[in-house]
Amino acid sequence: MMRHILAVGAHPDDIELGCAGALAAHRSAGDDVTMLVLTGGQNGPGRTSERWDEQQQAAHVLKAELLWGGLIDCTLFPDSSLISIVEHAIRTTAADVIYVHAPDDSHQDHRAAAAATLSAGRMSSRILHYRSPSTVQFNPTVFVDVSEHLGTKLAALDCHRTQVDGSSMVDLELVMVAARYFGGMARVQHAEAFAPARFVWDLVPRPRAAGDAASTTAERPTDRAERGAERAADFAAERPADRAADRRAEQRSGAHHGAHAAPKGEPVW
Repeated sequence: MMRHILAVGAHPDDIELGCAGALAAHRSAGDDVTMLVLTGGQNGPGRTSERWDEQQQAAHVLKAELLWGGLIDCTLFPDSSLISIVEHAIRTTAADVIYVHAPDDSHQDHRAAAAATLSAGRMSSRILHYRSPSTVQFNPTVFVDVSEHLGTKLAALDCHRTQVDGSSMVDLELVMVAARYFGGMARVQHAEAFAPARFVWDLVPRPRAAGDAASTTAERPTDRAERGAERAADFAAERPADRAADRRAEQRSGAHHGAHAAPKGEPVW
């Protein structure tokens, strides 16, 4: 089932820093991905025309559609005009997963983008906040394994040469370190981390291929019951308490016959 993904960022390069790995994973899974960049980054390093070109190149690397909000850097405010821009993007893309800045951020544009997206997406079931270099408090509980897509994230960020060369906020080495750090938290190699505003886990099964028709045959209740009984028996047979009781009985028997130590390499429970 293809999903429609919308990533919202205040400036060129924000989305790439926060969730480019997840977007690459979505594209690999066959999802439709759109990036909404609200401003042209007019107050950062580089000319506005350069920032536009860099953002186009990065969207191409991520195989994503690109929408522009047409607003001015450092002037965002979560009023009705900004909310309507995000609302229009949500309707246009039929987005069912939305990525946006974390609300606790030292950059006012990031805070405004987060607040406006929460208002625009008030009927959305999946809104995930991503971390920026300027984020203050961030407590992620949802992770996306980007181990196979970290290279794509770095390539997309590298398109923003004016920022990589001229801004301390865009440090590719720190991006790799963060991906490894969050990967450790998520028990994978590399991950991107998200704090959900809302996240509904849709467990509707994907359609099966025609060749899998045999596997769709309804399982008989007796089959399930028999298999369940077998699993319960196996589980009970492997309980640590039972193993410990067996070993204590062996030790008592050994002590009765003069044996005082367990065989080498065997733990004494």
